[in-house]
Parts: sequence; C-alpha cells; structure tokens
Amino acid sequence: MQRSGSSNANSRRGGRTKAVLPVRVKGTDGEGNVFDELAHTLDVTPEGIRLGSIRREFNVMDEVTVFYRQRKMQFRVVWTKKLKDTKEFQVGLEAIAQDNDKHKDSWGLDFSEFKAQAMAFRASQAPVLA
Repeated sequence: MQRSGSSNANSRRGGRTKAVLPVRVKGTDGEGNVFDELAHTLDVTPEGIRLGSIRREFNVMDEVTVFYRQRKMQFRVVWTKKLKDTKEFQVGLEAIAQDNDKHKDSWGLDFSEFKAQAMAFRASQAPVLA
C-alpha cells in the first residue's frame, strides 16, 4: 500500500459517509497516456473520496478529474491499495479545491453528521490548558 506522509488513518478529521456512486475518472498517467475509466465511490467526505474498481495504478500526488452526474471535480491521489488476487485498486482521493459546500452539492449528500463528528474530533485534539 502506498501512503503519503501527511495522510493516514489517525489524522482523519472525522467519519466517512458510505456511498456507492458511479463515477468517471479521467487524467493522464505517469507515462503520459490519457485515460478515461468508470469506477465507483466507496466512501465520501466533504474533503475527499475512496474509489473502488480502479483498473490502473496511480501514484501518490497524481491529479485526476472525477465526473459525477453533470459535475466535474478535481482530486489528488493520497493513497492506493491493490486488492489481493485481482487487477483492481482502491484509491484515496483528496479534493484539490477545498470548497466543502461545493462538494456537498456535488454528491447530493447531507454531511451534517460528518461536520458534527469533525467538530467533536477537533475538540478532542485541542491542547488542555491548565
């Protein structure tokens, strides 16, 4: 599994919303080849998504465009994981434009529970002043 140094499970700011949504992923791979493939989300947050059914290997920091319905969103790869005994990958993507309201509208999901979890997490991480 490839992971960037700044992103790991312990630094996640809150929960994920499980959502299996069909998406189209477009970009240019490390060899300069243009790709366009169908995939689906597994989890969605205001800041990023986890994709399944990816049939090519991405590198951390690659940028891709994800299309959902009539919407177009830019993401950066933060981790990849090859699934055992398959040719498929799961990929963690972080939104390049951190416009949370835009991404909320893009997915058509209510992230109010996520926001409450994120606020509680941040409060739990605040230094204790004595």
